[in-house]
Amino acid sequence: MPSHLARRRRPGRLRVGLAAKGSAARARTEDAVNAAWERVHQELDAQGYARIPGLLSAAACDEVVALYGDAALFRSRVVMGRHGFGRGEYQYFADPLPPRVADLRRDVYPKLSGVANAWAERSGLERRFPGTHADLRAECAAAGQSRPTPLLLKYGPGDYNCLHQDLYGDLVFPLQLAILLSQPGDDFEGGELVLTTQRPRMQSRVDVVPLARIIHWTSRPVSQPRELGPAFQHGHARLELAIFERASGERG
Repeated sequence: MPSHLARRRRPGRLRVGLAAKGSAARARTEDAVNAAWERVHQELDAQGYARIPGLLSAAACDEVVALYGDAALFRSRVVMGRHGFGRGEYQYFADPLPPRVADLRRDVYPKLSGVANAWAERSGLERRFPGTHADLRAECAAAGQSRPTPLLLKYGPGDYNCLHQDLYGDLVFPLQLAILLSQPGDDFEGGELVLTTQRPRMQSRVDVVPLARIIHWTSRPVSQPRELGPAFQHGHARLELAIFERASGERG
């Protein structure tokens, strides 16, 4: 789809890489980036998810959407209705990942590994996650988990995604990155991200999040010693109207 048709709003961006010129400008940019990620960390601790507006530009979103039609880039395709997952479809990327996807995963992971390790420490768990995504992938490969998990989802009118968790193998990183590649209100209506968590001896909590750029958790610390708390399940409400049929990305 031509990028001029998307008519996206351009929020302030949280950049993963730094390209400021001059030491003073670079220091100011680094301070702003660090402050933005500190806000993300605080929101993850407080509510279990955090929005990151502007993580990808409109042009970058269009670039990723265009990948969906190239079958050579993917290792498998899932039609959700055949498995009772909902309606719609998605494809898992094959190795090697497209550069845009690989770079995003590589750059965002170190911003989140500290959060995962802090949660593990607070929960009394011995598990610690390495500082780079390459090292995490090496650990996964040693455990027999070698298939890449980044995927693209594609929804049309009436499509939806049932509540679920994306878990693959015993070695699981507790945070997940989902990026909406279409603009709500311009490209589609409906399709909100729904997050639910079951709480001990309490009714389930439900959050409906207008998905822009969001990180949500699979588990995090709770008051019980040596435990990670009940995890979010996530899904998508029914898509009411697709002005332009597009895809969304999930599983960093």
